[in-house]
Amino acid sequence: MGTKARPQNEAEILKAGAAALSSQLPTGWKTRSLSHGVPDARLDALWEVTAPDGTTAVLVVEAKRTVERRDIAMLIQQLGAYTKENPGSHGVVVSRYLSPPVRKILSDAGLSYADATGNIYLNVPRPGLYVLVHGADRDPWRGPGRPRGTLKGAPAAKVVRTLLDHDRIWTIRELVDTSGVSTGSAYRVIDFLENENLVARGSSGAVVVPDWVPLLRRWSEDYGFVRNSRVTRWIAPRGLSSLEQRAAESSVQYAVTGTLAAAVWAPYAPARSAMVYTADAEQSAQVWGLRPADAGANVMLAEPEIDIVFTRTITNAAGLSIAAPSQVAVDLLTGPGRGPAEAEELIEWMTRNEASWRR
Repeated sequence: MGTKARPQNEAEILKAGAAALSSQLPTGWKTRSLSHGVPDARLDALWEVTAPDGTTAVLVVEAKRTVERRDIAMLIQQLGAYTKENPGSHGVVVSRYLSPPVRKILSDAGLSYADATGNIYLNVPRPGLYVLVHGADRDPWRGPGRPRGTLKGAPAAKVVRTLLDHDRIWTIRELVDTSGVSTGSAYRVIDFLENENLVARGSSGAVVVPDWVPLLRRWSEDYGFVRNSRVTRWIAPRGLSSLEQRAAESSVQYAVTGTLAAAVWAPYAPARSAMVYTADAEQSAQVWGLRPADAGANVMLAEPEIDIVFTRTITNAAGLSIAAPSQVAVDLLTGPGRGPAEAEELIEWMTRNEASWRR
């Protein structure tokens, strides 16, 4: 099946959205455009849906070529104001393409949506209509050239860790110097984060993070302990306490993350396994007396693709090198088993004690 024609303007977006919605309505339901019934110039369209028994509801439609996270607050405010003034109406955002994160935020805010790829969410309690259809998770009309930014790769990790670990207002020059990335990379990452509404830039271009928690969570979508490292599995035959002692006494480069590390700040439950970054897994395993394991492993050694994991480590009371809280949190969010639950405990501690680690 070929790609549908790309809607070129808001009129075509409205037409495509209406067609997509009509094609998914249950039998007996109808929709039509109230082409002469738009009382507010700020509104793009009003649609009416009619149930088989003749009951109707009005959909207040806002059409946009693209919708980024930074646009959503305005959409919520604009559509919310109109629907509040007109009880029984429902806000709908229509676009050429809506990404999965944008769709989730819209639905969580009580807004329906439709895009030209077939993504549809419509929730109208009266007269009782619920439609949820999955279309595309990637923009089929994004052309060749430099891909849309993500938080994958070393430059993004370095910029994000810098923004997470320091509570300050940044010039791009200062961000480049502190993170160690190129100026071009810094601008690309900041542009992406601004589009995602995760950083704000003032008139002077200075960068600030309004809330570090969403930034950390968004990073975890593109970064992971396993997917960004070469992970091997081992057994510490004398238990994790012996491993901790031998690691603390060794001179190899390493940083403990995961449950063992989180216990420094927010103990959750006794650690059943260890997650350790190391520059050389074979050497570390030999020094620490670990044995290779295909099953029953209680140690994961990770050789990282990105050396940011060794930045801003701390030494605990036992002399163990511990990764920074921001690194431990993202590793737990993307880790196995109870890792995500442990991450939430750590994030709560980080929120309460921000001044102790973010400076």
